[in-house]
Amino acid sequence: LAHSQERVNYASMLIQRMYLRRGYDVEGMRKVQARITLMASQNEAVVGTLTLGIDSGNGLMADENYKQEVDELRSEGRRICELTKFAVDQTRGSKRVLAGLFHIAYIYGRILHNQTDVVIEVTPRHALFYKRMLGFEPFGEERLNTRVNTVGVLLRLKIDYVDQQIAHWGGTTDSEAARAERSLYPYFFSKDDEEGIVQRLLRGD
Repeated sequence: LAHSQERVNYASMLIQRMYLRRGYDVEGMRKVQARITLMASQNEAVVGTLTLGIDSGNGLMADENYKQEVDELRSEGRRICELTKFAVDQTRGSKRVLAGLFHIAYIYGRILHNQTDVVIEVTPRHALFYKRMLGFEPFGEERLNTRVNTVGVLLRLKIDYVDQQIAHWGGTTDSEAARAERSLYPYFFSKDDEEGIVQRLLRGD
């Protein structure tokens, strides 16, 4: 958890390096209430980061470009969170790093904050990754993402689906069935490991 400004700065440097390499405009990160920034590190180097935003009454970043779609979920009584500022150093990252970041975000969103849906804005080129690896579905048409000055699309994932996938696949990386599975879910933690992580987070470890 990037709970200090120093850690947020490390995450921000990775975001800027990876996004600027692809030609995207990106602002530096800062600590904001109802947003949780996670970091993955190897040998003291930050290799991945992901921010989870909770719809706590102050709106979501997705409202800027997809307010009608997000309001539709709100009107149905859905509890929405969003993923933003995702970056992994491809020279050091791995499926385990990706799965670890997404699973901890799931724990914060689903287990600790009782969210029902997660949305994410991505480029059309990256949408296939989120569909195949995590089960996201299209939820908004392509339009300009004003925060990074490139075309984006809104995707939605029902967290009930994530519950089912973790229960079925979590912690099964070495099984024969998992080797044929194309999603990230075999690289997620097992339910036993998940419970241990939840207890550590609740204790503030």
